[in-house]
Amino acid sequence: SFPGGRRDPSDGDAVATALRETREELGLVLGAPSVWGQLRAVPDRQGQMVAPVVAHLGPLEDFTLTPNPDEVEEVFTVPLAHLLRRENQGYTHFRTAGRYGYTLPVFLNCPHKVWGLTAIITEMTLELLAPDRY
Repeated sequence: SFPGGRRDPSDGDAVATALRETREELGLVLGAPSVWGQLRAVPDRQGQMVAPVVAHLGPLEDFTLTPNPDEVEEVFTVPLAHLLRRENQGYTHFRTAGRYGYTLPVFLNCPHKVWGLTAIITEMTLELLAPDRY
């Protein structure tokens, strides 16, 4: 899950921001014990640094999401096994001024193509969770 938003003055740190945003966007209340850790910060397209926080939710059947319609258009899941299959992994090569610029991961054959910052954070998470398979 990638709820996100700016840090509020009342947030103590990036983890507190992630937990608050998860509650506001998905109606999911998580405590600090659910948090596994924080990935390295990555820049978004506007140059703002994004601090991904990884947490364990447990079985999806054990909770009910109540997405905020002002913030969330759709909720979908992609199994870890799907993300780890080579046929569902790809890369998009971007050109700048007619020359090679950069390459970003993309995950295919999901309910939606996973690309951009979401794919970057997904790739970082897979490298952490399944280093021998990804």
